[in-house]
Amino acid sequence: PRSDCIAAEQQCLSDSTCNATYRILENCALDKTRLLPLDHDSRVRCLNAELDLRNSSLLHCRCHRRMKRQEHCLRIFWTVHSSMTDGYFNLETSPYENPANEEHWKTDYNKLAALLSGKDCSQLAGDATNPCLKATHVCNLSKKCVRLRTDYASICTRGAGSEDTCDRRKCHRGLRNFFEKVPEDFTKRILFCPCQDELCGERRRKTIVPDCSFQYNTKPSCLWLLDSCLEDHICKSRLADFQQNCQPADTSPDGCSQHNRAACLQAYMGMIGTPMTPNYVSNSSVEISLWCTCESSGNQKEKCDQILGMFESNKCL
Repeated sequence: PRSDCIAAEQQCLSDSTCNATYRILENCALDKTRLLPLDHDSRVRCLNAELDLRNSSLLHCRCHRRMKRQEHCLRIFWTVHSSMTDGYFNLETSPYENPANEEHWKTDYNKLAALLSGKDCSQLAGDATNPCLKATHVCNLSKKCVRLRTDYASICTRGAGSEDTCDRRKCHRGLRNFFEKVPEDFTKRILFCPCQDELCGERRRKTIVPDCSFQYNTKPSCLWLLDSCLEDHICKSRLADFQQNCQPADTSPDGCSQHNRAACLQAYMGMIGTPMTPNYVSNSSVEISLWCTCESSGNQKEKCDQILGMFESNKCL
């Protein structure tokens, strides 16, 4: 059975042979983060060390999205699997445990609100025309939901309307806190509320305060966005999870190779609050994209288009 990577690391460090192999892999991962080119002997040494761990629980360990010390757990995973990070399209093994099944994503709205408020839901009846407003009201019935939503909203709007720019890093951290710590019964309804008009669509698009979390003054290259992501353990992990669970397939009824659109939506939520944060592109559609461009990408345009296409023209998503 898979263990979490922190427990697997402790077990490995207590064994002298495993410990020595793991230290080699730590140096390999460190060289990669410094962007030092590995010579042939070093590459062989790193690959052999990874192979030597094939019987160790480290090789099969995973992390949980809501665990404490998540970044430490992910660092261990990428240390052991450092050979997987050579190219973007080799990131298809997610460091996260498989998400819950479809049933986890089916909760009756009014029943949820009634349980939380201890009252009937007549107060929500007026929100029928704006499901996104209704979703916000349901969030307000939970102390944790409203507190963490207020936290990221205040951080992400600081500096708006003046010459000061917002603190994007803090804004992203606040968004990740919200989507990781608040039950999905609230977060998914705020993010995926179904809209019939542009007023509702605007509220949905502004859920993540895009002026700070999503948009730059000018669109950066999607290749730059990817490089920023691969330098960050959380973003790289969420991208690997997204690639695994949102892999499109023409022959699948739901367009997903994993036959689990719920897992894809959860992986999409995981990308919010990372350097590769996606968002709705307008108030009148459910199309989403990254805030980046493939202009001036030269001989890497095909790779750049693939990155953008994973979000813009992904049948599964």
